Amino acid sequence: MSPLRNVYTLILFVCSLNAFGQSKAHKLDELMQAYRNVNEFNGSVLVSRQGEILLKKGYGFRDRKLNATNQPQTIFQIASITKTLTATLVLKLVELKKLTLHDKLSQFYPQYPHGDSISLQDLLAHTAGIYNYTQDREFMLQQASKPATEANMLALFQNKPLDFSPGTDWKYSNSGYSLLGYIIQKVTQMSYQQALSTYVLKPLQMTQSGFDFSQVNPDKRATGYYAQTGKEYTQQAPIVDSSVSFSAGSLYSTVEDLYRFHQGLQRHQIISASLQTEAYRPIRHQYGLGWMIDTVYGQRVVSHSGGIFGFRSNIARLPADDVCIILLANIETPALAELTKGLLAVLYEQPYELPVQKRSISLPESILMSYRGTYELSEPHLVIQVKVEDGQLIAYPVNGPRSVLVAEDKTHFFDQLQESIRIWFEKDSSGRVDRMLLKMNGNTRIGKRKSD
Repeated sequence: MSPLRNVYTLILFVCSLNAFGQSKAHKLDELMQAYRNVNEFNGSVLVSRQGEILLKKGYGFRDRKLNATNQPQTIFQIASITKTLTATLVLKLVELKKLTLHDKLSQFYPQYPHGDSISLQDLLAHTAGIYNYTQDREFMLQQASKPATEANMLALFQNKPLDFSPGTDWKYSNSGYSLLGYIIQKVTQMSYQQALSTYVLKPLQMTQSGFDFSQVNPDKRATGYYAQTGKEYTQQAPIVDSSVSFSAGSLYSTVEDLYRFHQGLQRHQIISASLQTEAYRPIRHQYGLGWMIDTVYGQRVVSHSGGIFGFRSNIARLPADDVCIILLANIETPALAELTKGLLAVLYEQPYELPVQKRSISLPESILMSYRGTYELSEPHLVIQVKVEDGQLIAYPVNGPRSVLVAEDKTHFFDQLQESIRIWFEKDSSGRVDRMLLKMNGNTRIGKRKSD
């Protein structure tokens, strides 16, 4: 082959790659806009693959009163994505031999109940059984916006009974991650904020990330909103004080800064490859050390979501393929996990659906009443109680949020907040409703009716 023909071949190959990237970018944006159109996303997004940013864009409003729009540089509260950085910092201190994963809580808090049976790994992996202070609804609604001391926070959970013996089960606990922040302070002789900045934020040049969201320039930060009913996200949310959310959820950031975090992990700039492998190893309930672990399209996904008054967030990374998806929203949308899955489907050329605004109808209460009952689903096990309240069909999953079911027709319903979640009911030969079908994230599960 002649040199000239080689050049032409290279040009054609590069052009085809560019066209492929542009096609992906268009589909990613189309999916994001579809979620925006049905009011299930409002915020900023970044999607990258193998070092190439395919989509970096803001959608919707940053501030309703100012008619200001979201941009890639808009600053959001990232809530529990903070845990991934806290865990990274703990592993850095392990690497520096200032800590070990087997150190016991009693080494730092000699009087802590059962502290000699709770390890730092238990705190990182949510296997300590420590009561989660955010379950204290009165505190969260009445006190969370006010500054709190370490003693104030410890008093919320220290003397509560353990949910289980450490290491034997799994339950998400913000309290455990708060303890990690206090331990970091003891070990480094710095504030948690100083330590994270020193070991993580500054080395990765995460200059738009910090801790006290209330002090961020209002022209740069997003205002958080919640909905009193449906998807009308118009109510301005209060700001949780950073001393309350602390090392479990106090960080603010941008999609650009969190991408720098992803790049730093990919390049092993903060912790070694072996420690990252340890972090990505599921311990219980598909959770490792600061990361949820899953598999999508044959590839390992490490991810974490976040939620705080007025904000929702999600980061999903496929380390082997150097894929990163970051979603930061300033509305309390429940759709980010589903949206992330859709974006991954675009990247891996798998089927996905664009959400559309569904039309609802009203049904007489006599029909709704026929669906009342308790339904038991398997794989994984889930129990849903269906009730009729004020002329509406309401689903109550055990240990899950209440959902209003809106009728499309006599047997098909969708979740009022997340319309892609669909439920329909089927009857047996006698005409009695005997099972429920639940479609979510592209999967359909069957639930048998156990009682009326």
